[in-house]
Amino acid sequence: MSATFSSLKYHNYRIWFASALVANIGTWMQRVAQDWVVLTDLTDNSGVAVGIVTALQFAPALFLSAWAGLLADRMDRRRLLMLTQGSMGVLALALGALTLSGRAELWHLYVFATLLGVVSAIDNPVRQTFVSELVPAERLANAVGLNSTSFNAARLIGPGLAGLLIAAVGSGWVFVINGVSFAAVIFALSRMRNLRAVPSAPRQKGQIREGIAYVRGRSDVVVILAVMGVASMFGLNFQLTSAMMARVEFGRGASEYGILGSVLAVGSLAGALLAARRDRPRVRLVLGAAFAFALAMGVQALMPTYLAYALMCIPVGLASLTMLTAANAALQLSVDPLIRGRVMSLYMMVLLGTTPLGSPLVGWVGETLGPRYAVLLGAVATGAAALTATVWAVRRWRVTVRYRVLHDTWLPRLQLQVVYPDRLGAQEATLAA
Repeated sequence: MSATFSSLKYHNYRIWFASALVANIGTWMQRVAQDWVVLTDLTDNSGVAVGIVTALQFAPALFLSAWAGLLADRMDRRRLLMLTQGSMGVLALALGALTLSGRAELWHLYVFATLLGVVSAIDNPVRQTFVSELVPAERLANAVGLNSTSFNAARLIGPGLAGLLIAAVGSGWVFVINGVSFAAVIFALSRMRNLRAVPSAPRQKGQIREGIAYVRGRSDVVVILAVMGVASMFGLNFQLTSAMMARVEFGRGASEYGILGSVLAVGSLAGALLAARRDRPRVRLVLGAAFAFALAMGVQALMPTYLAYALMCIPVGLASLTMLTAANAALQLSVDPLIRGRVMSLYMMVLLGTTPLGSPLVGWVGETLGPRYAVLLGAVATGAAALTATVWAVRRWRVTVRYRVLHDTWLPRLQLQVVYPDRLGAQEATLAA
């Protein structure tokens, strides 16, 4: 089996991958339908309202992720996932029934977004760390990359399918279909056998504080969290910015909005497949991908036509997925397994919890100055964060960066080598471009 798909030879991971793909398609369909209902049915193209819905969906991560990470370190992850996945399915079915009845109001969407955020805040750290029970440690980076492949393959299919279904049968049925899709995950979890033993943290006081102290003592983890927090706050608001660009800037409909998400997923899927081949992503890959993401978004904001904007979604998706996957794998592979759940919960708190802080501002910028400025805001903020983190890391870690141009192929390559003064005997892997 190809190195890219090596984790699929394990039974438990294989059925997890397949079921997650089905559920992720449904989730992306619901996200598109939810934003479209708010933007077109319940408001008059209000970017602020869409931003508030997004914020409410991610706000609970700020308050619950640390506690959820502790649950992930202590409890049976499979049972927790059955509970959270089932709860999300019930919420989707209830929202679908309300929408189909014609009684949905804006405040209803706010309530459902909040409830979904509460369940997701518990689900995310558990799902992130559950992978370690499905594959051996040496395949963890590959499994994380393939998880992103599943997620982005769904993003390739889901938005476009949602746009077609919204036009054909309405948003309510999209919510119902998503609710049914969670049954695939619950069935897969029930069919797993011989999960790999992962150490569980014993019950004792101060374990959340222990996790925070552990992160504070790891400057590499802090750098990743800082950059990803800024990128998530201002740059990873594709639901909001794509909706505003499609509807307001280019005057397009639901199908074209869904297509933007699918084109974005083309780049993301390519990035996920590349990520699955990496053995051990490091901090420098996170920073490099953040720079590339900022540059791609800056160019995208200037695109004059819908087609040009859609095509720029490919490099934006590639850079953003590389950044996300590298951050996830770098954290999971470098931290103590006994505290992995709490570290990943803090990561998810930063990644998802900063969105409520940034989404209303991004929506306000798009509504006041124009959608292009909302996209440009994400580019500038992410680029500034990556530059600041790079300068700080070079000074703090006293690294030396060496480079040379190789002419061993038809296309010249720039070879970078990062050397740490406390590990001069162990040369770091090279990055080729």
